[in-house]
Amino acid sequence: MRSARKSRRLHVSVRGKKYDLNWGAHMDTSSTQELTRVQRLLGKIEVVGNKLPDPAVIFLFGMLFIWALSWLMSGWSYETIDPRTGSTIVITNLLSGDQLASFLSNLVTTFTGFAPLGVVLVAMLGVGVAEHSGFINAGIKRMLDVTPKRLLTPSIILIAIVSHTATDAGYVLVIPLAGLIYHAMGRHPLAGIAAAFAGVSGGFSANFVPSAIDPLLQSFTQSAAQILDPTVMLNPLNNYYFTALSSIVIVILGTYLTDKVIEPRLNATTKIDDDIGDLPAFEELSTRETSALRWATLAMFVGIGLLVAALWPDDSPLRSADGALADYTAPVMRSIVPLIFLLFVIPGVVYGYVSGTFKQSRDVIMAMSKAMEGMSYYMVMAFFCALFIAAFSQSNLGALMAINGGEFLKGLGLPTAVTIVGIVLLTGFVNLFVGSASAKWALLGPIFVPMLMQLGISPDLTQAAYRLGDSSTNIITPLMPYFPLVVVYCQKYVKDTGIGTLLSMMLPYSIVFLVVWTAFLLAYWWIGLPLGIGASYTYG
Repeated sequence: MRSARKSRRLHVSVRGKKYDLNWGAHMDTSSTQELTRVQRLLGKIEVVGNKLPDPAVIFLFGMLFIWALSWLMSGWSYETIDPRTGSTIVITNLLSGDQLASFLSNLVTTFTGFAPLGVVLVAMLGVGVAEHSGFINAGIKRMLDVTPKRLLTPSIILIAIVSHTATDAGYVLVIPLAGLIYHAMGRHPLAGIAAAFAGVSGGFSANFVPSAIDPLLQSFTQSAAQILDPTVMLNPLNNYYFTALSSIVIVILGTYLTDKVIEPRLNATTKIDDDIGDLPAFEELSTRETSALRWATLAMFVGIGLLVAALWPDDSPLRSADGALADYTAPVMRSIVPLIFLLFVIPGVVYGYVSGTFKQSRDVIMAMSKAMEGMSYYMVMAFFCALFIAAFSQSNLGALMAINGGEFLKGLGLPTAVTIVGIVLLTGFVNLFVGSASAKWALLGPIFVPMLMQLGISPDLTQAAYRLGDSSTNIITPLMPYFPLVVVYCQKYVKDTGIGTLLSMMLPYSIVFLVVWTAFLLAYWWIGLPLGIGASYTYG
């Protein structure tokens, strides 16, 4: 039975393409009644979130607010001891003549010296070559092609998780292909779309393949930690072991929810349209593409083998002075981003030339250029973010908030595990309004990281808690840029699909991911398994 409730039209734009979506389009009456409160809540969140300025503007306003606050608070004296100097904290007035002159003279170097900027751009140059050559798409197609039917769901989710390494590839390739494959195998296509969406977005921080997001978040965390302790140095893969094992958790949870909860409900309540027309065929790789993939994969493994051979000797120049590999001072650990670049650019170039995608060296350069075109918005945001973080640090407001906040939390006497759960839940809530993982961490990191350091919690653990909370609610916020596009994918099979329909599919994933993944982090911590390379649970 169809709901008599009227729908509203929502016009959205994703990557320059306009879509006309149904908000609150019909669902089965039973599911509509069940989700009415949720839809109302998320509708209110969407209204509030749409009124927020762009993240770049938020950083600009944040910097101006810090300036004004530093002027207001600079006239006061504080008894708080700065652990960096051993003396009382003094708030610097950023609106004084000297500070304004310093701001203007150092503005360019503040931006160019912003640690996350170079990290992201270098990594994306390599990913761009692999993506635009077709290597990543071919690899995903091959993995889907050889997947047994009984392992379809876990394979879809696992491939969706791996697709994080190629930025948008999961959203524009894996999710629609999952719907197509499920339909071709006689299963509900929306279940395939839900499973892929859960892996790509809900499991965003679960991946056993290092990607640009690892050093990106680490660089923000390190900058935040240095507000309190300038000597803190973190490894770019400081959460790697946790996120790698988390991929297993997400695959298991996602598979169970898809096969036992989501698809049975879809089969009972959501009928596929009779007039869906001819769907695009799931094209297999051509002989030339298959050969190119084989050679590119071989080149990648040869490169990995050469790296292992270079690391093997005890006196390897890639080791630290005492022969350690995992120490931050080891050149190999300081070369994670260049290694990510090479991991993608070498097989990307090989695939491009063998498949014919690349015919001359200029094509490789153009692939890098296209990757940089997609980073233009990030660079604008990074400019204002760099100014905001610099003001927050130079004013000493961050240190004052962190030290006093840490003392307040100590006074509450809350168990450390409760504090970590609070960080997860708060991050998940903020994620409903601010979708960008890097923009959100740039805002929250300078507060969370130093404050928890005062409680003896390491920046590595705080970052892990943040990543967990950020991922779990990605799939239930209409403010996430690709959320409307996923609705469009669903409408290929069920024309009346609306945002409410997608929310009803993804809400179980979000709740279960948030609860079980948080419990997994606490258990992981209790057992004492390493979070990542060179990481710790405690500070001080």
